[in-house]
Amino acid sequence: MTSPSSSPKGRLFLMMVLELAIWGAWLPLIFGYLPSLGFSPTEPPALLAPFVPDFLKWLFSEQGMILNAFPVAAIIGMFFSNQYADRHFAAERFLAFSHLVGGVAILGCGFVHTFWPFFWLMFVHCVLYVPTISITNSIAFANMKDAQKEFGLIRLGGTIGWILAAWPFTFILVDWAKVAAAHPQGVVAWFDIVLKSGLTGEALKAATKWTYVVAGVVSLALAAFSFTLPHTPPKTKAEGASENLAWLEALRLLKHPFVLILWLVTFIDSFVHNCYFNWTGSFLGAAPAAGGVGIPGNWIMPVMTIGQVAEILTMLILGVTLKKLGWRRTMIIGILGHAARFAVYAYFPQSPGAIIAVQILHGICYAFFFATVYIFVDAYFPKDVRASAQGLFNVMILGGGALLANSICPRLIQQTYTQAGSTDFKHLFLLPAFIGLGAALVLLLFFHPPAPRPDDPGATSH
Repeated sequence: MTSPSSSPKGRLFLMMVLELAIWGAWLPLIFGYLPSLGFSPTEPPALLAPFVPDFLKWLFSEQGMILNAFPVAAIIGMFFSNQYADRHFAAERFLAFSHLVGGVAILGCGFVHTFWPFFWLMFVHCVLYVPTISITNSIAFANMKDAQKEFGLIRLGGTIGWILAAWPFTFILVDWAKVAAAHPQGVVAWFDIVLKSGLTGEALKAATKWTYVVAGVVSLALAAFSFTLPHTPPKTKAEGASENLAWLEALRLLKHPFVLILWLVTFIDSFVHNCYFNWTGSFLGAAPAAGGVGIPGNWIMPVMTIGQVAEILTMLILGVTLKKLGWRRTMIIGILGHAARFAVYAYFPQSPGAIIAVQILHGICYAFFFATVYIFVDAYFPKDVRASAQGLFNVMILGGGALLANSICPRLIQQTYTQAGSTDFKHLFLLPAFIGLGAALVLLLFFHPPAPRPDDPGATSH
């Protein structure tokens, strides 16, 4: 009998599982880990400090530089690395090289504790990792018979990979001294004690190094697995020639008001979206006395994956929702989901049940706004610039919004809203909540796309 991983579809599915597991392993807890290493949220590294003007310190702070390695890599990818890799290397070989070198780099982040080594390792990892997000899509599309039917199921592997990356940490981020002291009798009692003995405080931050170890190991595994993937040769010059300046054509499309409005709202929503990643881990793990929820450290990442589970379910109804509600209403619901989640964070921090349940909105936010944006671009942009148009919106989704959030969010949570060891999470979370409400209002008032084609998935209502 052929195993799923040996069939072409099974290998593509497993490729997506491993690809997103890498990112999902290190991202959720990095925002609380960097302060524990002593990296400043407001000051540039000493080597750069004399050259950075005061008004740019928020962008070139130590934490900001590390966190912005990913969005900067996304912007570089838009203009260079994605197309270069696509045209000069067999996709599976580029994937293997990127995950070998990038895997060693992210693995190294778990063992260095000074700024410059950590920054350069993270930068190398991100510059090599970000193009592989597109490369894995290219490998999948090149080896499917019916992309419309098959890609959704294969891409589902990525969401599952993100979820799976979180669950080992229920057993990694554990206070084993507490478990040993309890002397549990039997397997059931042992599991009960382990699951209740998550690390907290400084011990949790110190143990977060294992997220980089897991990410590195998965990356190296994908590097080896890449050699089993179907051969996907580089595009010939003739195939890719018209795309040399395709991103310029995509930029020209911003002259249309409905495209410009959506592009700017995408930037705002990406900022709000990245506020979630910047602050949620710290909020969940902080003690109630310090303004947080008090969830044990080994449960923070699993709780945050509830959103990815909801994303899977929401994606299943997205097509029907678009037909029923249309582009604008669906996107507005996605944005309002962010506002609602942050409102629950602000007003019910002492209700762990409510905080856990509201994680469901994360998946709804992603599917109803970001996934819908990708579908909208595919429906409205000319075919010859469609790939670059997707990249243009990716600059906002993975680049611009994240760049802004990663630059100012550490300062807001660590200094502006924290006094005497206690964080004013209420007013902190109301900030992105109101920004989200404003973005939804802009979309409602100013986003008016032209009449859709008959086969447009959002044809019913705009």
